[in-house]
Amino acid sequence: MTIFHATAFPKTKDGGNKAGVVYPADDLSKAEMQAIAKELNYSETAFVLNSRLADFKVWFFTPTEQVDLCGHATIATFNMLRDKGVIAPGMYTQQTEVGILKLDVHEDEVYMQQKNPLFGETVSNRVIRHCFEEKDFIKDKNKIQIVSTGLREIFVPIKDVKTMNQLTPKFKKMTQVANQYRVIGLHLFSFDENGQLYGRNFAPGVGINEESATGTSNGALACYLYRYRDDKKTEYSLYQGFSMNLPSEIKVKLEIDHRQDIKTVWVGGKAIKLKEELR
Repeated sequence: MTIFHATAFPKTKDGGNKAGVVYPADDLSKAEMQAIAKELNYSETAFVLNSRLADFKVWFFTPTEQVDLCGHATIATFNMLRDKGVIAPGMYTQQTEVGILKLDVHEDEVYMQQKNPLFGETVSNRVIRHCFEEKDFIKDKNKIQIVSTGLREIFVPIKDVKTMNQLTPKFKKMTQVANQYRVIGLHLFSFDENGQLYGRNFAPGVGINEESATGTSNGALACYLYRYRDDKKTEYSLYQGFSMNLPSEIKVKLEIDHRQDIKTVWVGGKAIKLKEELR
């Protein structure tokens, strides 16, 4: 068994979101997987197993619990498998707890397919306002909404990037809200004066106070923007982690059908190996 320590979606050599990748993991029990994830203490660790239904089965664990899907750990996993010569560039499938998803492995990037978006209920301004010390920061109070491309999250438009980066979260209140709405957390976003999109992601209820790069949330965010914005962009480069001094860049591509509906969501980027260890 090899444990890879990697960082996914780095915008700079010091950026990105760290993840563990354990391969092969077929001989591990779920209790052992949870113990390794707790030991590594990354926001998520991926465990790669054999699958009868896909090329690989991948399970994801935070330091405290198993989660159905993780974007940045998936990107780390398939970049590592390619770099170790386990796979070559091409199309692959992974079996996850949300179903079988496709992977498009390039020479230096990996794109993962996500579930098509499910738009859930809207959330009141008052609920979100109580999750932060500050009071006046939301841009459009009518478009705070739950969206999922694999994990349910609340998406919150913020007035400007500076305001967003200076917000002080109340993690206990966030966890209560997440439990109430059956979501994994909150994703805040704002455009700067040049039209570049920035975000912050909070999921304290699953042991992640703030995360520097989240693939699943940015895939859902691109779908949210496609629904509500007039420009109907189908490709985004999204920046995250700047408030944590961990600059990250996540790329999203939306495939649109003849009715102008979203038919496929792809999220991708690079990953860098930090070290590996044999166990």
